[in-house]
Amino acid sequence: MQISDSDIDTSGSLFELLGGETGLRGLVDAFYDRMDSEPAYAGLRSLHPVSLSGSRDKTYWFLCGWSGGPDHYIQRFGHPRLRARHLPFAIGESERDQWLACMNDAMLQVGLPEPVLRRLRTSFFQTADWMRNQPG
Repeated sequence: MQISDSDIDTSGSLFELLGGETGLRGLVDAFYDRMDSEPAYAGLRSLHPVSLSGSRDKTYWFLCGWSGGPDHYIQRFGHPRLRARHLPFAIGESERDQWLACMNDAMLQVGLPEPVLRRLRTSFFQTADWMRNQPG
């Protein structure tokens, strides 16, 4: 039996739709693995430390709370202040677009259904665009 987009209940929290902590960890790992290995994301990769382990954990902890799950990030660091924490890094349209493309690839890799992809693409674009601190 094949499941169609209309058969997928997207009324739950993103956390639930992403498969909880296990699903989110898989998405974050797919994102960072791709960013670390794909030449198309070299500009984005250059903004990160040599070891991605801290970035992986912080993104995972943040996305857990952002998506409606446990507030792991807030428990460790307080309010995310996402834009303020990224101000030291030059983020323009190129970096935004690399981040979005890398995350889109990761979402496809982990097999998220199309209705969930659409919902996340919209949310991720709004957040990534808000993070820009460089013209163009």
